[in-house]
Amino acid sequence: MQARVSRSEDRGGDPIEAVTAFAPGRVNLIGDHTDYTGGLALPMAINLGTEVVFHPDPTADSIELSSSLEPESARIPLGVAANPWDLGMILPEWGRHVGAITSVVHPRYGGKGTITTTLPVRAGLSSSASLEIAVALALGYDGDALSLAHACQLAEQAASGVRTGILDQLAITRAKAGHALLIDCSTLVAKDVAIPKEVDVIVADSGVVRSIVTSAYAERRAECEAAERLVGPLRSAMPWEVDRLADPVLRRRARHVVSENARVLQFVAALQRNDLRAAGQLMNDSHASLAADFEVSVPELDELAHRLRSISGVFGARLTGPGFGGSVVALAERGSVRLPLRGVEAWRTFPSDGAHLRP
Repeated sequence: MQARVSRSEDRGGDPIEAVTAFAPGRVNLIGDHTDYTGGLALPMAINLGTEVVFHPDPTADSIELSSSLEPESARIPLGVAANPWDLGMILPEWGRHVGAITSVVHPRYGGKGTITTTLPVRAGLSSSASLEIAVALALGYDGDALSLAHACQLAEQAASGVRTGILDQLAITRAKAGHALLIDCSTLVAKDVAIPKEVDVIVADSGVVRSIVTSAYAERRAECEAAERLVGPLRSAMPWEVDRLADPVLRRRARHVVSENARVLQFVAALQRNDLRAAGQLMNDSHASLAADFEVSVPELDELAHRLRSISGVFGARLTGPGFGGSVVALAERGSVRLPLRGVEAWRTFPSDGAHLRP
C-alpha cells in the first residue's frame, strides 16, 4: 500500500515515506472473562478507532508522538526496554504503551508523529490495544495478524503490569467488515461470523471510568486458575464438575466461565438462523452471570443495561469487556434506538475491518 511521502530522506538520499496507520476499537458481543482460560469469545471490530501518522527521521534517536487528547507529547528512546523500570520512567503515562510497542517493533528510524482517536478512553472498547496496534503498524511492524496480536499483547502486559489475554489484539488485527470474530482462545483459531444487516449494535458508556490496572481483573484471573487446579481446564469442564467445587467463590467464577462458553456457541447459532430474540436473551443471561457469578458489574452498568432493554426493538443488552465500569452493548432492530440517549454517551457501531495502513 502506498503511503504518504515526507520531506525526510534516508542516508542514501531517497525519500522516506510517512506512514498512516489505523486500528479500530472493539466491542465484545458475548464471551467475557473466558479468554485467559482458553475459552470462546465473539468480539467485533468497530468503526471507531485510532489513527497514527508517523514521519520517520534517520537522524532522530527517539519516537516522539503527540495526541489529540493529551496536552503533553510522549518521547521514547529507540533503545527503550520492555521492563517496569524503563517503561515506568516514561511520562506522560499513556506514552508507556508507545514505549512498550517501540521495544517490540525495534523501528529502524526515530521520528515524529501524531495520534488522533474517535474512541472513548477507559470505556471498555480497547482504546489501549487500538493505540498500540496502530503505533506498531506506523513504526513498520511487518508480521501477519496473529503475530502482530501476540506482539501487542506482550506490549500491553508490559505497559500495564497485568497479564491480559489476547482477545482484544486478535479481534482488532484479524477483523473483517460485516462480521464478528468467533475466537477459540485455546487454539487462537478465529472464524468470521456474519452480523445480520437488519440489526444495530449500540454501545453506551456507563460513565464509570474503569482501569484494568486498579480493578480486580488479576484477582478474577487468579480465582479461575485456582478453580482449574481442582477441576482441570475450564475450557472443557462440565457443569456438574463445577458444581462439586467446595469453595463457593471458585464455584461461582468457574460456573460463569463454563456457562459463558456455552452461550457464545448458542449466540453464534442464533445469529446464523437469524433468531435475534434468542441472541438477545443470551446477552441478558451473560450480563446476569457476569454480575452474580463473576461479580464484575456495578449498579450503573446494571441500570444502563436495563434501560436499553426497555426500548422497543432492543433484543438484549450486557456489559462488555472486563467490567467494573465501562460500557454496555445492545443488539437492536435497525433504527429502533434513537441517538443521542439522554444523559448517556452512546454510539451506533458497525462491524469493521481490522487494523491496516491507509494510503
